[in-house]
Amino acid sequence: MKHTQQLPLIFSACAALLFTACGDKSESGDDSASAASGPRVISGPTMTLTTEIPPEIIEGTPQPISGLPNLELAPSRAPTMQVPEGTTLLSLGKPVTSSDDFPILGDLSDITDGYKDGGEGYFVELMDGLQWVQIDLEAPATIEAIWVWHYHSQARAYHDVIVQVSNDPEFESGVTTLFNNDYDNSVGFGRGSDRPYVETRFGKLIDGRGTQAQYVRLYSNGNTSNDQNHYTEVEVYGSF
Repeated sequence: MKHTQQLPLIFSACAALLFTACGDKSESGDDSASAASGPRVISGPTMTLTTEIPPEIIEGTPQPISGLPNLELAPSRAPTMQVPEGTTLLSLGKPVTSSDDFPILGDLSDITDGYKDGGEGYFVELMDGLQWVQIDLEAPATIEAIWVWHYHSQARAYHDVIVQVSNDPEFESGVTTLFNNDYDNSVGFGRGSDRPYVETRFGKLIDGRGTQAQYVRLYSNGNTSNDQNHYTEVEVYGSF
C-alpha cells in the first residue's frame, strides 16, 4: 500500500480551462547533445509499447492554463509507440535521487514503485523552482522510451520539462536531451522545440531513440496551478 498524504486536497467540480498563447522568446545553446527529431527508423522486429493506464480521478479547483505558446491539448486516449521487440520496463524499483532530498510529500522511491493512480498518497511533491529527479538504472542500458506522469488529478501543464540521459551520474558529460519544452531557455540548457502539454492520466510518452545511458534525469519548474513540482511515476523502457 502507498502511504497516506498529510495535506488534504480540496475537492470541487471541474471548471473550463482557458488556453492562451504568448511570448516572443530568445534562444541560446547548450553543450548537451539532442536526440534527432523526426520519425525513428527501427531495424528488426518491433512491438507496440503499452502500459497500464490509471483511472481518471479529478480533484481540486482547476486553474486556467495560460501563457504557454503552442500548447498541446489533453489527449483523449493513451499514446502509442513502436519499439524494438524485447523492450521491457527497466525502472521498476530502481533508486531515485533528486535536487530536493526531502520532498514535501511522499518518498522519492514512489516515483519508480509502479503505482500511477491519482489522488492522495500516489505522488511526490518537491519544492518550488527548478527541481530534478534522477533514476539510476544500475547498469548501462539502451533506452527506447520514457513514460512520465507528473500529476494527473487536475489538468495543468508543467514548466520547463526537460528529460536527459547520461552515463555520468553528475550529468556533466555525455548528456543527451530527449525532450525539452523550455521554450524561452529559462533553465539555460537551450531553447526547447517540444511543446508544453496538459497533464492527464495517459502520461507523456517520450522517445528514447535507442540512446545508451544508465541515468535518466527529469527537470520541471513549477506548473500552471502552483509553484511546486510533482511526480506520480516515471517508467523507463529499454534493454540491458
